[in-house]
Amino acid sequence: MMQLKIERIYTKPVDLDGYRILVDRLWPRGISKVNAHLDWWAKQVGPSNELRKWFGHDPAKYDEFKQRYLAELADNPALTELKEKVTAQLATTNVILLYGAKDEQHNQAVILKELLDKQLGNH
Repeated sequence: MMQLKIERIYTKPVDLDGYRILVDRLWPRGISKVNAHLDWWAKQVGPSNELRKWFGHDPAKYDEFKQRYLAELADNPALTELKEKVTAQLATTNVILLYGAKDEQHNQAVILKELLDKQLGNH
């Protein structure tokens, strides 16, 4: 069975083992588009600039960030597009949601994966 995974975009791809989607609104610093090995940049699904700046990757704000981000996603048509793309790709390959944040537990990709897993019946 194919898997939905998350990974830092700075992690060197082992063997490009899946369909790679960047879920950051801003392009990650210090990585070229060639080295990113992206299949799709879903920038519209990333947190709004206001929310991203408010959060500032502060783990103490993560629970509130998660609530606010999920509220943004509820009204965001880009989430439907992401869900459709992920569903289609999972039929034949793994899907990797890529993010630039240093914190591997407190970022929007973690929230997106949880949400997609729930909506796709993976959990």
